[in-house]
Amino acid sequence: MSILEIINSGANVSLTITANDLLEVINCAVTSTRKEMEQLAINDKTEAYLTADEASEMLGVSKVTLWRWSKRGYLMPTEVGGLRKYRKSEIKERFLNGSITNNQNN
Repeated sequence: MSILEIINSGANVSLTITANDLLEVINCAVTSTRKEMEQLAINDKTEAYLTADEASEMLGVSKVTLWRWSKRGYLMPTEVGGLRKYRKSEIKERFLNGSITNNQNN
């Protein structure tokens, strides 16, 4: 059984490990972290940003509602090139599941 299998099993054991075992775990952690960071970079490069007009049209709300949501921390714009833009992925994630309620529109 490898160290990773023991770790993944959740067993509460004390281990004596060799240098090679330690190197295996470190390499696995580094590889896993690198893959996660690469995926984040890819996702960020493909992210679409919407203007306030585009976001309000997509959501069917006024720009004043977007401003209120921003003040409440409900839907925060991001600075892109000195302009305030809304992440399309966040809008889809937050609103496609029908999470808009009347008190968020006020």
